[in-house]
Amino acid sequence: MTPDIRELQEKKLVGKHLRMTMAANRTFELWSSFMPRRWEINHRINSDMLSVQVYDADHDPSTFNADAAFDKWAAVEVSTDDQVPEGMSTFTLPAGSYAVFQYKGLPSEGDKVFGYIFGTWLPPSDYVLDHRPHFEVLGPKYKNNSPDSEEEIWIPVKRKE
Repeated sequence: MTPDIRELQEKKLVGKHLRMTMAANRTFELWSSFMPRRWEINHRINSDMLSVQVYDADHDPSTFNADAAFDKWAAVEVSTDDQVPEGMSTFTLPAGSYAVFQYKGLPSEGDKVFGYIFGTWLPPSDYVLDHRPHFEVLGPKYKNNSPDSEEEIWIPVKRKE
């Protein structure tokens, strides 16, 4: 699994977010509250949904800690965030370099994919992890809980010095 290195331009998002840990995972709660209301969001760029993880500054993916807290977003990209539905918020994905991995499979296999990214691909690569949000793009080939589901995994990186 070799990633494409892409330069992301700043993106405006509108959605919902919750604070959680992997041990106290609230992803289902988050997406269950977002999905029925996603059509209320005006100025959408496309039909893609984004699952965004905003980790604290001391986060280290190479030492997995199930109790480490982070903010998770269920969101869509918008051209302008001047009309935000009640109960939703805005978020700006900052510009920067990302390693983009194409993933096909079940969400339950995600730990293997992220283990590969952080344990096998990243250490010998020309990149190090950058402290910016991580996210997945759930596009037209995304099928929740299907082995045929496809998504893009975006990992923030910068060149090694």
